[in-house]
Amino acid sequence: MKPRQVGPFQVNPIGLGCMNICAVYGPPPSFDEAERLLLTALDEGVDFFDTAALYGFGESERIIGQVLSKHRSRFTLASKCGLHGVDLKGDGKKVRVIDGRPETLKANCDNSLRSLKTDVIDLYYLHRWDKKVPIEDSVGALSDLVRSGKIRSIGLSEVSAQTLRKAHREHPIAALQTEYSLWTRNPEIAVLKACEELGIAFVAFSPLARKFLCNDLHDMASLSDKDWRHTSPRFNADNYPLNLRLLDSYVQIAKELGCSPAQLALAWVLHQAPHIVTIPGTSRIDHLKDNMGALALSLSEDVLGRLNQAINHHNVVGKRYNAQASSEVDTEDFPAQSG
Repeated sequence: MKPRQVGPFQVNPIGLGCMNICAVYGPPPSFDEAERLLLTALDEGVDFFDTAALYGFGESERIIGQVLSKHRSRFTLASKCGLHGVDLKGDGKKVRVIDGRPETLKANCDNSLRSLKTDVIDLYYLHRWDKKVPIEDSVGALSDLVRSGKIRSIGLSEVSAQTLRKAHREHPIAALQTEYSLWTRNPEIAVLKACEELGIAFVAFSPLARKFLCNDLHDMASLSDKDWRHTSPRFNADNYPLNLRLLDSYVQIAKELGCSPAQLALAWVLHQAPHIVTIPGTSRIDHLKDNMGALALSLSEDVLGRLNQAINHHNVVGKRYNAQASSEVDTEDFPAQSG
């Protein structure tokens, strides 16, 4: 599959999301394991690495800086600001805070540059729109960072088409990042089309539906108590057994094509439009290599139709976020579902 455009950069359509090298989906890998993963990704052709100040409250950025800074010319580097950890009580325990004020975003960037051991970040996202701050003000601050040479392009995460258009009028937006997979179709409401119209790359995160589409997460009890998925309505005790039933026909299609379920999920995302790239995350080298195999997979219109029928927003049970997390994003949503 040919490289795809993200702002001024051409990248492999499958990058690497680097949240998984921190404690989000259970215990994180050791530093040595994370180092092997990142270096293997480079060897496998990954040239688009995505991290954020939030991930491990800066730990993901520090690991990437320590491991990949000497290879900086080989990849496009993306990070995020406006959602980070703050020690509010002075007890050393950080909590996540959304803060889109211009002075905060600029301070975030300086911190990230130091952690990443780089002079410039290629793509810098506003991780969450702080609804107390006009989007034009936050993007204006990022525009200042472009002019000062600290970042090369601007991205947005989890915003609506309307907010995207407002931001794009303030400064050209290179990429919009939102969850997108067979079981999360919200981008199809408006933002995929808006990105196409404006010439903006769409970066799909969680394309494997937080492991659901890998067909190897059948028992939620196997996850640690702190695993993020315990907060998601789709994974709760009432909804997840119903969602698991959707996998039968999906896995059958993968068997017919001779590919893994993960490869099928990634190929489906990349077949939706040429302005889409995706950033599956993993902490395992075998999963990384398997994911990259999706680049060789070509799906017919018949297969795409069967996949769309097998798993879609009509038959997936439960919203993707709980009430608190839903209140923090600006994405369009389908009418209320059960769960």
